[in-house]
Amino acid sequence: MYFLIFAAVILRFLPHWPNFAPITALAIFGGVYLKDKRMAIVLPLAAMAVSDFFIGFDSWQWRAVVYGSFALSGLIGLWIRNRKSVGTVFGGTVLASVAFYLITNFAFFYSPAMYSHDLNGIVASYINALPFFRNTLVGDLFYVGAMCGVYEVVRLLVKKPAIIRPGN
Repeated sequence: MYFLIFAAVILRFLPHWPNFAPITALAIFGGVYLKDKRMAIVLPLAAMAVSDFFIGFDSWQWRAVVYGSFALSGLIGLWIRNRKSVGTVFGGTVLASVAFYLITNFAFFYSPAMYSHDLNGIVASYINALPFFRNTLVGDLFYVGAMCGVYEVVRLLVKKPAIIRPGN
């Protein structure tokens, strides 16, 4: 589990598109595959806290919104756990990305300095965040696909019966 946190932290530091990060994937993967269900929440929050320590924290209110959105992704992963299929993993990932977009951009709208507190402000908040949402969605699908895909391939290879050689 420490490896997963370390890998997520390192990936946040490497050059990448804005919001193209493995944190949601870590939450979903933890919820779907890890024995200790709490890790669906702990892993992404730990990776965020460690990397934010070095990147820097903004307001506690903004961190609570972002961290809460990642915790929600972990809960989505837990929901997928007993319904696991390519479709539910894909749909859950899209749901987590959309939830993150809706929640965090509503918080930006609520911020006093960024947007007016009316319909025009909320619409502007969501429109201005569309490029970030695209990167979030693509990144989440990429990292969830990579993490879950590698896990499933390894699981299948480990379960594969040994080749019986002639003369054995």
